[in-house]
Amino acid sequence: MCDTNARRVLTFPAIRPCESVSPATLLSSLITLAKNICSYKSRHIFTNASNAKHSFRLVGNILVFLEDIRQYETSLSYEMVLSLSELHFVFQKLRFLLEDCTRSDARVWMLTRSEKVSYQFRAIFRSVSVALDVLPLDSLNISYELKELMGFIKQQALNSKLGFRPEDERVLELLRSVLDQLEQQMNPNLKRVLEYLGIRSWTQCNNEIKFLDSEIGLERSTPKKSDLGILSSLMGLMTYSRCRVFTVINDEENPASSDGFRRSNHLISSMNVDDFRCPISLEIMSDPVTLTTGHTYDRASIEKWFKSGNLTCPKTGEKVNSGSLVSNLCIRSIIKQYCVEKGILLGESVGGNRSREIAHANTGGSVAAEAAIKMAVDFLVDRLVFGTTDAKHKATYEIRLLSKTSIFNRACLVEAGVIPCLLDLICVKNPKIQENAIAALLNLSKYPKSKKVLVENGGLELILEVAQNGMKMEARQHAAGTLFYLASVDEYRDIIGKIPRSIPVLMELVLEGTNRCKKNALVAILGLLMYPENHWKALAAGVVPLLVDLLRSSSQCEDLLVDSLAILATLAEKPDGTMSILSCGALHVILDVVGSTTSKASKEYCVALLLAMCTNGGADVVRVLVSNPSLMGPLYSLLAEGGSRASKKASSLIRIIHEFNEKHASSTTRRPVDHFQEQFVNVW
Repeated sequence: MCDTNARRVLTFPAIRPCESVSPATLLSSLITLAKNICSYKSRHIFTNASNAKHSFRLVGNILVFLEDIRQYETSLSYEMVLSLSELHFVFQKLRFLLEDCTRSDARVWMLTRSEKVSYQFRAIFRSVSVALDVLPLDSLNISYELKELMGFIKQQALNSKLGFRPEDERVLELLRSVLDQLEQQMNPNLKRVLEYLGIRSWTQCNNEIKFLDSEIGLERSTPKKSDLGILSSLMGLMTYSRCRVFTVINDEENPASSDGFRRSNHLISSMNVDDFRCPISLEIMSDPVTLTTGHTYDRASIEKWFKSGNLTCPKTGEKVNSGSLVSNLCIRSIIKQYCVEKGILLGESVGGNRSREIAHANTGGSVAAEAAIKMAVDFLVDRLVFGTTDAKHKATYEIRLLSKTSIFNRACLVEAGVIPCLLDLICVKNPKIQENAIAALLNLSKYPKSKKVLVENGGLELILEVAQNGMKMEARQHAAGTLFYLASVDEYRDIIGKIPRSIPVLMELVLEGTNRCKKNALVAILGLLMYPENHWKALAAGVVPLLVDLLRSSSQCEDLLVDSLAILATLAEKPDGTMSILSCGALHVILDVVGSTTSKASKEYCVALLLAMCTNGGADVVRVLVSNPSLMGPLYSLLAEGGSRASKKASSLIRIIHEFNEKHASSTTRRPVDHFQEQFVNVW
């Protein structure tokens, strides 16, 4: 399910066999490992092919010996077991190296590392020779021919002519020349490099970009960042190649709904956002790392914990080495998928993307990368204006991908004048072009300078039109997300709110859309409510009954409940909002939610909502709360485990309930709850 490997390329986390392992188990495992190595012969090796072929011959010959001595596995000497253990350790490293050499998505990176890889092959061959040199063959009753074979293998391992392949060296020099041309903003000739690496399609090129992007993310989390420049240059080169060289997108799909995401849909849907929060900061982890205790924290939080003088695991209290932080790539990938699947627009920090973007907001990572992106953007804008329908379709898709990647890319696109072109294209009667164009505008709306350009070019009405009448639900979903980001500016909240159909259109998406579409619409409504004048407009449009119905629906995902509660809590801060909520009979619904939800965020919003309703609704609201003793459990739980604001609100609500009980302790009569609900209905 993960979109990144659990091991970085050219790292070799081999583990020596346990000293207590039985000879039979060790030998069986070693034979399996050798066969696995030989199976790589059927894969295409793009660089260091001759070195890999030498390793296949070497391991294949050793495999003959291993299978022959199986008959003696119960009587293997201690020295023999030590030798086989060392061989097992070395074979693990060789398998990792071959796995990297045959990766179909790391071809250009492995080319740049080809000299280092040749050194690795030599080191592994020397280690094999050492392991065989101490092999006590005389202790085995094997044929003279087999002993001769092992002697030959040992010499082969020691004297094999391994080195930097001349063909690899020539193409590597050509690649360096191409990067130099990019730095000078010259259109490079990429054909020979791409052909040598077998990169012949848009998909293969895009896979290289995905790999390089993941490596850049990992490299930025390391202290030295020694490879960051070359990784960025290669990323720019492959992005330029994808835009310019490959004219056909042979596997276009929604970047946020690939097969991997669809396959994991059930698992992702069963997860809770609280599962991804750092135990220290309680925020969604952007760079999860795991300690030797097995517990996972956000890197920034645990490093701050260590710097404050704590050398223990915060959860277990066990002493740990502060330098033993291991990036948890699987958790990081799952968090990224979760945010995409749930439509969490504020989750840019997930996967480290946001922190990386902030740190490198004004740079592409290298001179070559910056030039490559600028040249690619100029090419794409030209296609938007003068291209055929097919060319515009590809250009909008490429811009969609580029605008998703980094702040630098967004800045280049905005400066090149892409926004007016995209606004024109969201009106065309082509569902793919419309979807890609509005998705690109969504990504660009995250960049501060783009918001003004969007609004000044009449973008609000056009985006609302797509939100209401988009040809695909995905386009409507992206339009709602774009409105959310535009509503982050106070001035634009006012402008959007003054458009009569804005809130009704978002409400329509909450009713009709997919979960991600509903999510985008809800957070957009919440953003508009940050402007006071939009408060009564939302009430007049009927937002409250819509949200209460969402709360009543047990089939809704937890995230939608959280967003609904957040909006209701905001509305309840004013008396008219409280009255509207109470008139819908929402009080008991909220009490049911606070008693049944497992989400800390839902509980916190419920408590904020109940506190506001007590403040604005008076004693009748408190009376209903007092009649629900099950409420006290969640309140005390938040008091102990919630954030500072949630704890204060829980404490205030507990105090109100206690004061009410004390004041009315002698009272033996209470008004019926049904009468209480009726009075609010009559008011409205």
